Amino acid sequence: MLRALMFILPLALTIYAFIDCLNTPEDEAKHLPKVAWVFIILLFWIVGPIVWLAAGKDRRPPRGGRTPSEWHRGHRSAWVAPDDNPEFLKSIKDENKKDESLLKDWEADLRRREEELKRRDGNEDGPKGPEDPAK
Repeated sequence: MLRALMFILPLALTIYAFIDCLNTPEDEAKHLPKVAWVFIILLFWIVGPIVWLAAGKDRRPPRGGRTPSEWHRGHRSAWVAPDDNPEFLKSIKDENKKDESLLKDWEADLRRREEELKRRDGNEDGPKGPEDPAK
């Protein structure tokens, strides 16, 4: 039992340190680049993870309350609800203006086509009605 524990404990420590290193943003890895820390953790089986946990990562809370899900999203400092986000509201207004101008263009085109049809129908001679399919 003790032999299994002597194998499982360092393995668990290595796996934990490896995952922690991979999930750490590059700017929070101290002293060495993240890639170097990954190699140290994997090559120096017991010492590497301990060194990573002790000195490899900035353990202070992230600046601006950043959470792990935000690390790969351009380092946002704070989340803003869509109703409070001026950029989002401006994009909606711009989109509405584009849609309104497109709708006006379609309406103008429809009026033009209707007028063409009225002129065409007005210029034709003879009775208006269904055509004879026998012709």
